[in-house]
Amino acid sequence: MNFDFSPDEQAFVAEVRAFLDEVAGWPDAADIMCPERESDSILADTPARKAFCRALAQRGYLGMSWPVEYGGQGKPGIYEYLLNEELSRVGAPLIGKGVGCVGQTLIRHGSEKLKREFLPKILTAEIEFALGYTEPHAGSDLAALKLRAERDGAGWRLNGQKMFTTSAHFADWYWLAARTDPDAPKHKGISLFLLPIRQPGITIHPIETMGEHVTNQVFLDDVFVADDYVVGAVNKGWTYICEALDYERFTFYTFSPLEQKLARLRALLCTRRRDGAPIIERPHVRRGMARLTAKVETAKMLQRRVIYASTLDRVPSIEAAMCKLYSTELHQEIADFALDALGPDGLIDKHDASAPMGGKWEWSYRATALDTIGAGSSEIQKNIIARRALDLPLTY
Repeated sequence: MNFDFSPDEQAFVAEVRAFLDEVAGWPDAADIMCPERESDSILADTPARKAFCRALAQRGYLGMSWPVEYGGQGKPGIYEYLLNEELSRVGAPLIGKGVGCVGQTLIRHGSEKLKREFLPKILTAEIEFALGYTEPHAGSDLAALKLRAERDGAGWRLNGQKMFTTSAHFADWYWLAARTDPDAPKHKGISLFLLPIRQPGITIHPIETMGEHVTNQVFLDDVFVADDYVVGAVNKGWTYICEALDYERFTFYTFSPLEQKLARLRALLCTRRRDGAPIIERPHVRRGMARLTAKVETAKMLQRRVIYASTLDRVPSIEAAMCKLYSTELHQEIADFALDALGPDGLIDKHDASAPMGGKWEWSYRATALDTIGAGSSEIQKNIIARRALDLPLTY
């Protein structure tokens, strides 16, 4: 594997950084670029952040890897990775579920009607999507979902509940998995639907997590969806979901936040003093920082293995699972180490003016736990690696 970026790729990074320098001068730049936010910084959940996504679209940064016939540029996926790395470095919204999970799946499996209706709007950042997968009793075991889709004339009636649906409180469309054949094996009777999320029969209840990230319960009561809005073939949804989740693990878990977080912690420990000396001079702190530095480099290599696998025109499911598992748990490890090194000062809430780095580490400790669950829990990633890479049996 050659991990060096080409001159064209390096020029693209410089172009994106110049664009972000322009954005830094916008009146609402502080809302758009929020490096202090944790995993929810990927979301376009405010008017300013939505406007930023439209600016990305105007620059031609959305759908760069899509085929030209669907409005893309046919560029290698490495360009989307490089873009997301620069966006995540400053805490700006990433290119998102529309370009990745939804758009890529529609290109591969969607009807011509769905492609015509949604792909142009995704490329112009006109619409936001929420992914309706998890249910109260079908989280890690997603194939056990029970939300029913029953045939009703030229469409389907949906009844049931989804849980922990990120973006539902501001999204326009719901990318929803439902059970269309209750008698089939659990992986075989699932279908994917697209439906407007603001319509009668859909009730959304926001939930604030311990990391201050908003997720949602969603209830569907007798909601009708026409056949035209079934994605791909009926009862083939599980295959599409797995592909989409692999893409999500690839694009959403970038390396830059780990690198930035560790650099800022190092700078803080060099200036913060205890017993008359910088904290960084304590031997156990120096050893810990050396260990974390090596682990961050490992995370970088795992991410680039995903990129390399994707250049071979295959879904990098094993590589993405390794990267997601390692990087999200490393975020937690860095936050845990920061609290240990800072002592009581590290526990000061971000609303207290005396908190080191604005209370970043106490907040990070709470927020990063969610990253080990979203897009497939750490246990799920271990099972993917065990089954697909090591040919071992399931552990549950």
